[in-house]
Amino acid sequence: MTRLYRSLSLLTPTLMGSLLSATLTSAGEITVYTALESDQLAAYSAKIREDYPDLKIKWVRDSTGIITARLLAEQKNPKADVVAGLAVTSLMLLDQRNMLHPYAPVGVEKLNKQFVSPKKVPTWTGMDAWESALCVNSIELKKRKLPVPQTWADLTKPIYKGLIVMPNPASSGTGYLDVSAWLQLFGQQKAWTYMDALHKNISQYTHSGSKPCQMAAQGEAVIGISFGYRAAQLKQRGAPLEIVFPKEGLGWEMEVSAIVKGTKNLADAQKFINWTVSKKANEAYAKNFAVVAYPNVAKPMPFRPAQINQMMIKNNFEWAAKNRDGILKEWTKRYDGKTEKK
Repeated sequence: MTRLYRSLSLLTPTLMGSLLSATLTSAGEITVYTALESDQLAAYSAKIREDYPDLKIKWVRDSTGIITARLLAEQKNPKADVVAGLAVTSLMLLDQRNMLHPYAPVGVEKLNKQFVSPKKVPTWTGMDAWESALCVNSIELKKRKLPVPQTWADLTKPIYKGLIVMPNPASSGTGYLDVSAWLQLFGQQKAWTYMDALHKNISQYTHSGSKPCQMAAQGEAVIGISFGYRAAQLKQRGAPLEIVFPKEGLGWEMEVSAIVKGTKNLADAQKFINWTVSKKANEAYAKNFAVVAYPNVAKPMPFRPAQINQMMIKNNFEWAAKNRDGILKEWTKRYDGKTEKK
């Protein structure tokens, strides 16, 4: 714990509360930037330690948008050795700027090809996929004598005015997967019209993808636009949540990993990436996600539809990455006034 508190003192206030360090026996250390959930990091760290007991890792965790912005700001002087558990659209953005070190990890050929960079020597490899979901507080909804929304369109009904919380897509990967999904599902014009209508019912945009679900679980919001993992976890803990997977289709993202170009710890960074593509790693991911990169590892998850992969939209990640800056600029101009203060 002493090492953890020393590490915290070196970070910005934004990142200070979200760092985990897995410290082992060797003198070397790699820094891994991540948007993985804190509880997932603890489990994954323990599994990595089993296979690489001499690999020392400093995890620096924050939301997808903040991690992405930090990596871009540090492009000329990288501080991270590895990025893990970041949305593929963010990694593609970094890849377009030649910021990732090509590496074909041991066993990469066993992964589903959709989860591997299409380049001859991969610049990123996938871990899992996470999907959008609605967390609905059944008690609060019943108090108001309102029906449970079943579709994205339902969320624009005036009866839900001021009852919905959603992640800001500029800071949250979950928020961006929703916005990019709506643009692909409905088409550009209809999607922005939809978001205009949804905005009228939004009480707040959060900087975290899991926070809307947590707020719904605690009764601080009635409906939280969030993601399946956090929704299922909270419901398992007894939260009064109805989990809804909107019928039009689910936005989703891959969590992927990559080596940062310019790392001075390449050998250890490669060890880390080797672990992320292993079957053992994917078995760890499968405890949280219904879709993982390694075929035939994922199993049906509690409180998720059995065929959830069939509900996920046909996602054009390259388009979402290429147009990310423009989409976020337009979204911020229209809706940022309801974003929570940092």
